[in-house]
Amino acid sequence: MEYLSSPQFWIILAAVALLLELFSLAFFAMFLSFGALVTAGLAWMGLLPGLPAQLLCFGGSSLLSLVVFRKYAQQYFGNNEKSGSYREFIGDPVQITVAIPANGEGKASYRGSEWIAVGVQGAALEAGTTAHIKQVDGIKLVVQ
Repeated sequence: MEYLSSPQFWIILAAVALLLELFSLAFFAMFLSFGALVTAGLAWMGLLPGLPAQLLCFGGSSLLSLVVFRKYAQQYFGNNEKSGSYREFIGDPVQITVAIPANGEGKASYRGSEWIAVGVQGAALEAGTTAHIKQVDGIKLVVQ
């Protein structure tokens, strides 16, 4: 029975890591894949003859690529949730269900759910009135 060579093993590991990345989208497994490809190339050239050297190369190149490129990959692929979260809510009407006191919190009904709501610049709003969403701050609606 013939076994896999070191470069073949590392190429298979790189492919598996890329498949994991497709399902997770965590921008982590692709750096493992990069490390496996670097290790496969160096093992193929004969620069990494033993398993300890290959593991060290895999770990180092994976970690280095993670540290250097993860931030750029997240920006490029649009995984920055803070920049675009809930923008489609802005301007939509909500029904105030629990009065919002000045500088306090109340509740608003939006798309069939109750949300914590606060008034713009601490403004008070009466229950039963209609307001519009100006901003989403975490799990709170800022309404006017």
